[in-house]
Amino acid sequence: MAANKRLSTLISDGVVLSMFLFAVPLSSRAQSIPPPADDAYLMETHTLSAGAASDTFAAAQPTIAEASGPALPHPGTAAADDAWHLSVSPYLWFPGVHGSAAGPGGNSLSFRASPSDLLSNFRFGLMGAAEVRHKRLIVSMDMMWIRLEDDKAVPINEVGVTGAKIKATEFLLTPKMGIRLINQELIKIDALAGFRYWHLGESLNFNPSILGLNSSGSQNFVDPLVGGRIELAVSPKVVVNILGDVGGWGAGSQLEYQWAGLLGFRIKPALTLQVGYRYLNVDYSTSRGVVFKATTAGVLFGATLNLK
Repeated sequence: MAANKRLSTLISDGVVLSMFLFAVPLSSRAQSIPPPADDAYLMETHTLSAGAASDTFAAAQPTIAEASGPALPHPGTAAADDAWHLSVSPYLWFPGVHGSAAGPGGNSLSFRASPSDLLSNFRFGLMGAAEVRHKRLIVSMDMMWIRLEDDKAVPINEVGVTGAKIKATEFLLTPKMGIRLINQELIKIDALAGFRYWHLGESLNFNPSILGLNSSGSQNFVDPLVGGRIELAVSPKVVVNILGDVGGWGAGSQLEYQWAGLLGFRIKPALTLQVGYRYLNVDYSTSRGVVFKATTAGVLFGATLNLK
């Protein structure tokens, strides 16, 4: 019994002694490498023992994740981008239109024209949009200018009029500025504000006009706008855009609003083809009795070219 107790005491003393002998070299190694000051880390060198040098070399080696290159952004977040971006988007809008109009004299009429009617009387047009973006700042411009013309034969009467020519011009200019609220790979949401300038011109000419029956006129007004846009990446090739705005509130028209939906297909990173539908409604009237209430809606085809 005494022998077993003595053997146990020797074993415990040996374990303690071995732990002490094992700890001494570690503490002496740790003390042999004084911790460098913050500003001395890059400016000074230290003489290391062979073991410490190997430890330092191992600690300095990059991990597998570090060696593979810079960290990639999280799949749900777009990478940080400090560059300026410029894109242009020419398009063709084939709408139908209906509504009512009245002149200062109080004469009013209702009108309705299908896309084929407008296309048959189409004489000139220019439509397109441009956008500049830097980080979250967005500046955009949309422009549409169309001219319609029609000739109507008139039965010869006592004043000798044989025909009438009608011309109508519509020019819309919509600058906006906004901020990107959400900027992720799968979804982008923008808040925008700006204004839309309207020019509506019309003229009526009789042939021949021996009694001065020709007439012409125009209306010009500006509406403040607020709106937004959502971009959804359905796949690497397919993107959906939904946009809209509303304004007027008596500043120019009583009310105007529009919305549009576009389906885009990326042919290449810098080129996207688009097809969609656009709806625009305006309610304009003045104290002089001028009234223009119209809804213009139809299919839109376009392309977006990223220039930078």
